[in-house]
Amino acid sequence: MSIQLAVAPIAWSNSDMPELGGDTPLETCLRESREAGFCGTETGAKYPMDAAELGALLAAHELQLASGWFSGRLRAVSVEEEKDNIARQLETFRALGAKVLVYAETSGSVQAEREAPLSARPVMAADEWRDYGAKLTALAEHMADAGVRMAYHHHMGTVVETAAEVDALMANSGEAVGLTVDTGHLAFAGGDPVALLRKYAARVRHIHCKDLRRTAWQEALRADCSFMQAVLDGVFTVPGDGCIDFHAVARAVADIGYAGWLVVEAEQDPALAPPLEYARMGYRHLRAALAEAGVEVTE
Repeated sequence: MSIQLAVAPIAWSNSDMPELGGDTPLETCLRESREAGFCGTETGAKYPMDAAELGALLAAHELQLASGWFSGRLRAVSVEEEKDNIARQLETFRALGAKVLVYAETSGSVQAEREAPLSARPVMAADEWRDYGAKLTALAEHMADAGVRMAYHHHMGTVVETAAEVDALMANSGEAVGLTVDTGHLAFAGGDPVALLRKYAARVRHIHCKDLRRTAWQEALRADCSFMQAVLDGVFTVPGDGCIDFHAVARAVADIGYAGWLVVEAEQDPALAPPLEYARMGYRHLRAALAEAGVEVTE
């Protein structure tokens, strides 16, 4: 079982809210990611998508490309159109050795809308799941043929947010559609990330490790605020700084025989949560939890 640790650049520079670290150079993010102990990174808005340019940047900082987000629109476009939309990122990921691409359906999403409450998110009609699952499977099979597998990301504010919606997605799609389990997003939506890891062990292809601050989480639910406001209010943090049990997560990772990346990801205001300090905190806690579970981390 091969486990590697990566960190997402969103702690340094938020793609949806440029005021959060928008002036932080990409070089700072890469240098501090490695300094914190991580051997991998995901892509972000500041990362070039040219394989040669990105590859040189990563090599200079001794980092590997773990994966990266793609804002999918398969509910609104055809499979052929989505193949075109994803083509450049898919080719770059293949060239740089990334095994998975994080795909999320963002058609109608309120995740980046500052004024839209979470309750305004899109909801899939019962009779849409089958057709959507078939389209998603076709796209995932195309990605697999190109050498990069799909890891679908459930996400607050989108059409796949809750554990029940993940169930519907998995039930209506083929094996080519893998899963990114995001501990923070699932817990925010009222689900149990450990249970999800165990339930879909065979389809888990990527894991995002973010923690949840209970007080900010409960207030966000009470106020029905926007996802962006919840982030600004500090709902997310790194493993070990919130209410999620990452020792239980690590045991599940060991038990299901997961092999792949664990990515520390916690969108926060870098002025309030210094990225290097929090990256180190997340790395230490996650590494300790994995060691306790008997999981060896490779560089």
